[in-house]
Amino acid sequence: MNQIIEKAEIRWADIDPNFHVLHSKYYDYCANARMNVLQKNGVTMQAIQQYNIGPILLREECVFKRELKFGDTIEIKIFLKSTDETFTRWSFVNEIWKNGDTLAAVITVDGAWMDTIKRKLATPPDAFKKAFDAIPKI
Repeated sequence: MNQIIEKAEIRWADIDPNFHVLHSKYYDYCANARMNVLQKNGVTMQAIQQYNIGPILLREECVFKRELKFGDTIEIKIFLKSTDETFTRWSFVNEIWKNGDTLAAVITVDGAWMDTIKRKLATPPDAFKKAFDAIPKI
């Protein structure tokens, strides 16, 4: 199976008073990684604006396995869990790995495409569907 791995940098600003990464940053790392992958596959900001359609999250869940600390290197593996027939709704699973060998977290998101003018769920254009085809399935 092909893998998509995005790297992320732990910044000093990501650290909480317990000297590890603040819980909400895990979500931020994965959101950025997902959008990087979509952009690389044609779902650019220009396309999002052209079609007046954008991604929204309906549910986001993280299972924390190991803490991340300043100085750790992290990689995010991205998988497409499911879509509906029209690609309007979708689910991703992201795994955050630290220092190349330790699973630190698993984040699952359920989302959809929204028409940014009508403010309702929307079916994405074919170009967006092709971007989803490039993402490994689990």
